[in-house]
Amino acid sequence: MEILSPQNTRVKEWAGLQEKKHRDKTGKYIVEGIHLVQEALLAEAEVEILAYDLDKGMPSELREHLQAVQGMEVIGVSAAVIAKCSSTNTPQPVFAVVRKEQQGVETILAKPDSLVVVLDGVQDPGNVGTIIRSADAAGADGVILGQGCADLYNPKTIRSTMGSMFHLPVVEGDLGAVLPQARERGALLVSTSLTGEDSCYTHDFRGSQWLLIGSEGKGISPQTAALVDKSIIIPMAGRAESLNAAMAATILLFEGMRQRGFNK
Repeated sequence: MEILSPQNTRVKEWAGLQEKKHRDKTGKYIVEGIHLVQEALLAEAEVEILAYDLDKGMPSELREHLQAVQGMEVIGVSAAVIAKCSSTNTPQPVFAVVRKEQQGVETILAKPDSLVVVLDGVQDPGNVGTIIRSADAAGADGVILGQGCADLYNPKTIRSTMGSMFHLPVVEGDLGAVLPQARERGALLVSTSLTGEDSCYTHDFRGSQWLLIGSEGKGISPQTAALVDKSIIIPMAGRAESLNAAMAATILLFEGMRQRGFNK
């Protein structure tokens, strides 16, 4: 099948997925570029449509996956259609329309001795995506996005994950309800603070640990802070006042990974 006109009704629907209200309404989102589409296919995400630039042809990296996906519609489109559906100034030659995965917090709560990242009001999509990527790299068991965080399916968030959103559970949750449940199941709720009790290098990351990361400007909310079991500090030798959310989360995750026995 081919679609050449950017005025086509289906194209307008796809382009609408760049906006959160349309993603929420339809339960779908767009991933752009060969790498992200390939990651979605490898993860067996529910890819409904794969659209590719007719002039450039189907990327060789994706051909081997086409037969393995049941019910996926493959459509050749014009460069104008690609441009209309893209969130970047230099559109990628392929995009996919994917159905959101209905994954609940219980998936993460059920894991014993879990290392989990909890984001509270992290509004920058690049930071949210980078934290998900770092969590994946450090072998974390999941990421929970609390109220006020950037949308997981925002195109900038998706690009920043570099495919890691398909590698571990990433769910939205009400922290006021989820964090007490995690504590009841034995998790230690840990946040960072300039007045922390321990350094992140002397804190014991073994056992079930949920790492709470707030926004750069305000940190975690007072409601979330009231649930914290322990605050730790990331020591700095230089004169920087603070680290951004993604950098702080990455340091904690990799120290946690080191302490929990990764020694390759």
